Amino acid sequence: MATTPILLHGILLICLLCAAALASASQTDLAGRDGLRALRIDPGAAPRIDGMLDDAVWQRAPAFTAFHKHAPRDGAHLPIGLATEVRLVVDDDALVFGIRARDPQPGLLRGTLARRDKVGLDQDFIGIWIDPVGHGRSAQFVRINTAGVVTDGMHRAEDDETDLGPDFPIEAAVRLLPDGYSMEVRWPLSNLRFPYMGGRNWQMMVERSIPHADGALLVSAPFRIDALSHLSFLHQVEDMEATVAAVRDRAFLELRPELTVRRERASVPGERTRGRQAGLGLEINARPRADWVFNATLNPDYSQVEIDEPVSQGAGNIAFSLPEKRGFFLESADVLGLPLAAFYSRTINDPEYGLRATWRAAHADSTAMSLRDEPGGLVLRGQPYGTLEYLQPRRTVASLWRGRWHGDGWLLGGFASQRDYHAFGSNDVLGADAQWRGEGADGVQRQATLVAMHSRTDAGFDADGRQMRQARRSGSYLSGKFIHSSERWWNEFVVEAVGPGFVNDNGFVPQAGIVKASAELNRILGNHTLGPLPLYELEAHLGLHQTRTLADSVSGQPGGEIIDSKLRPGFWMAAPLQTGVWAQLGFDRQRARPGGELHEVPALHFGLETTPAPWISRIAAEVSLGRQLDVDADRVGPGGNATLDVGLRFPLRRGWALELDHHVYRAWVRGTLDQPAFSDTAWRWLALLHFSPRDSIRLLAQNTWAARRDDGVTQLPAWNDRQIHRSLLYRYQWRHGRIVSFGVVDDKLPLVDERSRSLTFKLQWEV
Repeated sequence: MATTPILLHGILLICLLCAAALASASQTDLAGRDGLRALRIDPGAAPRIDGMLDDAVWQRAPAFTAFHKHAPRDGAHLPIGLATEVRLVVDDDALVFGIRARDPQPGLLRGTLARRDKVGLDQDFIGIWIDPVGHGRSAQFVRINTAGVVTDGMHRAEDDETDLGPDFPIEAAVRLLPDGYSMEVRWPLSNLRFPYMGGRNWQMMVERSIPHADGALLVSAPFRIDALSHLSFLHQVEDMEATVAAVRDRAFLELRPELTVRRERASVPGERTRGRQAGLGLEINARPRADWVFNATLNPDYSQVEIDEPVSQGAGNIAFSLPEKRGFFLESADVLGLPLAAFYSRTINDPEYGLRATWRAAHADSTAMSLRDEPGGLVLRGQPYGTLEYLQPRRTVASLWRGRWHGDGWLLGGFASQRDYHAFGSNDVLGADAQWRGEGADGVQRQATLVAMHSRTDAGFDADGRQMRQARRSGSYLSGKFIHSSERWWNEFVVEAVGPGFVNDNGFVPQAGIVKASAELNRILGNHTLGPLPLYELEAHLGLHQTRTLADSVSGQPGGEIIDSKLRPGFWMAAPLQTGVWAQLGFDRQRARPGGELHEVPALHFGLETTPAPWISRIAAEVSLGRQLDVDADRVGPGGNATLDVGLRFPLRRGWALELDHHVYRAWVRGTLDQPAFSDTAWRWLALLHFSPRDSIRLLAQNTWAARRDDGVTQLPAWNDRQIHRSLLYRYQWRHGRIVSFGVVDDKLPLVDERSRSLTFKLQWEV
């Protein structure tokens, strides 16, 4: 399939979509919404952040009390006595919120010490959502539970996704009272991004979680369940104009030096090695005025990134599947709201240095970055039936630019990316995207998104995985998505075509040379009962999916070959105890290799998520049982896969808390000899002892096993693999950006008698 027509057709569709968007875009009148009113104060009058609400300024600030019950959707009224009041004062440095949450049963409040970003609906918390641009496309948010633990991040309306990567310098304090609790939250203006001039009024929402009231969630801005994004229902923050005018010219500068010292020991049969290394790194964040932000990073060490997976030897061990927690990549996460194929920060392994600039205006924004990446990362190249992995043996330079223009109901974007391998070639990508969103007179909401990209690549690898310059090859990528939402339906349709020659080494393209289409149809059935059990929400589901190959003259891959096909009817329901249950019947087909048999793989897929007790933060299970495809053997056998996650939280004496998370995974396919022909098992146990919101000890134990045995048919060679990881990390943070940590890591491959151990000390200091 020629790649140029794909790109031309994609650009034509984008132009048509933009014309329709501009013709139908209408202004949304927000002036009639009642919102939170800000009281502007002198810097010397700012309240002390102690959670008490006894400063004189709180008596003058107007109170907001118009909260609405958003969940559960059981039709019942909220119990009496759960009133919530919010006040807001603003000076030239920060927004300061004062919250009074009343509760006639304070002994039932749930909130213990936990990791950052682990505040969920199983805990009592106050959430604050702020859109300082006012266009409803993204919002920064924080959630603070009654123990002072913070969850924060960014929410994007384009894909209705939440990114928990950003950590904002929030200062919060909570006081437990005989009739509930009070809270003060200080949010520095230096960490809120808004246009220099011409922007809309700031928008905001406050939420309150009350788990003991059957998981009640109260919101200050009521929004419909069928909304494409709840950000469109945020209401204005009144009387902010003077503050914005006063601080838009203020400059902010942050310097974050870091020191990392590591000692390592490794052993393989017949050889032992030892090593020591010390490194200095620096991050620079500068905001000369409201609409510009500049970031730089020099020699960062990512071995102690805040994740729950084993990371022992720096960023090279960070898996592609993990969420981004490295600060340099999070500054303009809202601007880089692109599909996964366009840019994926985990492709950057271990930068020697990086530079970034971000600009935001009322109707446009843009970001550009360039990084020099050290060797050791993975280069992924998609194929129709899998993903090829190559080791990045030399330094590379990764660069990209992204710009967007947006208005009421529409967005246009451009994208350029390059991965420069110097003497071994490069990978260059250009792209464009568009989105339109509108609501009809009948209340039905619709959203359409198109993305088109084109790549040219002359950097390649030979059959042995060695890097080489190859003949230049081009390829294109085109995707379209349409969402239809109403009170009774939520439907999504996606078509994606990835040309055989399309490569994006700054992104993540797991498959190339394919075209796939999918449809998700969901009928919203409302409240029901199942015997004595009330069902707050019930949905019927039908999923359709198919992936086919595109013809490739270079590899000889024929076109039109079905790779996989899925037909999945099912249901989802919500019940008491914050319980969700879903099940699907899978009438699926899969092909393991080019020209191979298209196998029937019917299976039952189901899952459960619940919070049955105050000390259980979450129980989640997903199971598939039925016929499973053994890809290496190209045969089908009885089997399945199962995942179980259990989180426990226990308050201890002296204000300490114990947090336990358990994860178990098992996948298997049985052979003809009454034993698994293939099995894959993983077990992880994570324990954290919290002494305060600032310091904790983390113990992580993880074992993985994978094995192949004789299946009685294919005579594949048997093999066995086992990995063991143990790590202990102490971390103390006495204020935002000032952290000291000490970690011990022990990794083993017992079947081949290999072992590596390391001690790491790290100090970060924000100036």
